[in-house]
Amino acid sequence: MYKSNFFIYRICVNTIALGFAALLFKHIVVNSFLSLFLGAILLTLLNFVLKPILLILTLPIQILSLGFFYIITNAFILKLTSVITDGFYIDGFWAAVGGSIVIGIVNFIFDLFATNAEIRFFEWK
Repeated sequence: MYKSNFFIYRICVNTIALGFAALLFKHIVVNSFLSLFLGAILLTLLNFVLKPILLILTLPIQILSLGFFYIITNAFILKLTSVITDGFYIDGFWAAVGGSIVIGIVNFIFDLFATNAEIRFFEWK
């Protein structure tokens, strides 16, 4: 089970990532900070609950597409978040795909600085 600090951290990072995606794409509209924050809470909950189930169900497609379908899964979760949250709108499939890519990149960058992770590249000796 996840610690509550990690859950709060993930909500904060998703709030920043959703705001950044809304700045980059004109088809992602956020009406207020409250709707942005509620969207981030819902996105975090869906990522913890629904995403593992979707990844297991779509595992053959994930393997056949060499992981590309993972982006589509993230876009589906992001679009579902916009359908449920009032004041947070995503107009179109490609905006959801672009938003999920931006959110993934922002999460990756924050996770690099929040943990003691090291990126090691393969070196020829």
